[in-house]
Amino acid sequence: MKQRFFYCPKCGGRLEYRPCGERRRLVCVGCGYVFYENPVAGVAAIVLDERRRVLLGRRRTNYRGLWCVPCGYVEYNEDVYAAVIREFKEETGLDIVVDGVFTVQSNFHNPEQHTVGIWFMARVTGGRMQAADDLDELAFFALDNLPPLAFTTDRIVLNQLRNELSPCIL
Repeated sequence: MKQRFFYCPKCGGRLEYRPCGERRRLVCVGCGYVFYENPVAGVAAIVLDERRRVLLGRRRTNYRGLWCVPCGYVEYNEDVYAAVIREFKEETGLDIVVDGVFTVQSNFHNPEQHTVGIWFMARVTGGRMQAADDLDELAFFALDNLPPLAFTTDRIVLNQLRNELSPCIL
């Protein structure tokens, strides 16, 4: 495992990997503090229109030109429901109400930062649709005709949604 952190946040001492239980963890050689490398929480809102097409945004920064479910990070001390409402508004200009959690997945697309994503089902309640923040375009897409996606996990989630919405064949 490539070391990403080198100094103890408690005393400033050097961190090094040492056996700690069943894992190797960063431990301060000075004070013994165990530095846990925990994943970051991300949130995304899945919004469908009346034709069951999904709203996606085209990325203008990292992963430029590829599409994603509007998403972002949970701030420290922020409720995940408040975070998804805030992030969706920042990126789309739309107000939403959250209907519930659709799925939770581990994201490994960025080797520098492991994230755990929470995809919520949501409905638009107001606002004006306009791409902003990390996005430069918004559009609705049929679940069986998606554009090139930025994140592998979005494809997994949207395929899962498509399969759940498809009529049962007996």
